[in-house]
Amino acid sequence: MKKKVTMFVWNEFTNDARVLRECTALHEAGYRVFLIALRGNQEKLEKPLDQFYVRRVRFNWPKPKRFWSKFLIIILWGLLTWFSPLLGMILVAMWFLIYQTKCGSFLKKVIQIVEMIYWGIRTQTDVYHANDLNTLFQAVVCAKWLKNKPLVFDSHEVNLSRTGYNAAYYGIAEKWLLHFVDRCIHENHTRAKFIRRVYGFYPAVVYNYPFFSDETEVPYNLHEKLNIANDEPILLYQGGLQSGRGLEKLIDATPLIKRGVVVFLGDGKLRAELIRQTERLRLQHRIKFLPKVPVGELPLYTRNAYLGIQLLNDTCFNHYSAASNKLFEYMMAGVPVVACSFPEIRKVVTKEKIGVIVQSNDVNSIARGINEMLDHPEMRDEMSQNARKARLRYSWEREQEGFLRIYQELVKE
Repeated sequence: MKKKVTMFVWNEFTNDARVLRECTALHEAGYRVFLIALRGNQEKLEKPLDQFYVRRVRFNWPKPKRFWSKFLIIILWGLLTWFSPLLGMILVAMWFLIYQTKCGSFLKKVIQIVEMIYWGIRTQTDVYHANDLNTLFQAVVCAKWLKNKPLVFDSHEVNLSRTGYNAAYYGIAEKWLLHFVDRCIHENHTRAKFIRRVYGFYPAVVYNYPFFSDETEVPYNLHEKLNIANDEPILLYQGGLQSGRGLEKLIDATPLIKRGVVVFLGDGKLRAELIRQTERLRLQHRIKFLPKVPVGELPLYTRNAYLGIQLLNDTCFNHYSAASNKLFEYMMAGVPVVACSFPEIRKVVTKEKIGVIVQSNDVNSIARGINEMLDHPEMRDEMSQNARKARLRYSWEREQEGFLRIYQELVKE
């Protein structure tokens, strides 16, 4: 009988490449996978996939959209207030707390967590798997408090030093919840060593390598799509448009770059500000923006690039210690990189000779690195060939072997 794995992830599971790869690996190894995720604007609550099953949870406070429904609510509220002014005041206070303060967002998250736990305990499962800290509580409740099942904690980030996770309670929660975990996974050895210093154990390491790509499919023509001259190099950044990734510095460096068009491929909180910065500097002819694309189609965009850009800033240990999945996505597409000098990234770039290392907080250093590749196309082509030679070693097809061993050990115990 097939073993069953229940996974939790705190996103809509539309572009989470790591979770997709892990679910696919488990399915291909003979496990039945049930993934519990959030729901965005999908019309259906459930979406069966070929490889595994996804249950998306969603709770939104109801908002009347039509005039007649709003009018009816006002009439009902008026009648209630006429009969009981206190009840009318309570309803107004509740409306204000839910729709106008962070209280509503907090309550919404609590309800989503409860619904995740509900679906987690309903399934007959052999192993529970929590992706990141924001689903670990749900997994602990299901695996250890309500059932007696093995629990895997797959931490994609360093929660003790991470942008947006500055409050002390994140560290307190992680330390406490780790007592219930049977296997802990981190994304690289730099982070694993940090976890050993803090918590006293060395987690399993599973790198976030992409699926192997042999470039058999014809890539999309980004030059045509973005109206860029065919002889103009595409200088590609792909990934989330978030703070701490050197994107503002890249825009500032663009006037110093001798030629080429910078293309941002992705979405995020910083997108609007980056567009405004581009317009303010009057660089619309040198900088283009594309929305994020499905994970499966991403290599067809990446292969258009003359070079790929990876400029994380040292704003927290989570950034400093990152191996960065986009680095390996560039490699898989045979695209050399201009990359920051952080240990995991520098190690791969220098060992495989697939790019140029720059200081990601220095506009001039960024421009020099890009110009070096533009001025020496023979060097760039050699780095591209090096990337193609190395990419099998950095593929998920190899890395998944270590990931599956974790499950093999768990189900034997």
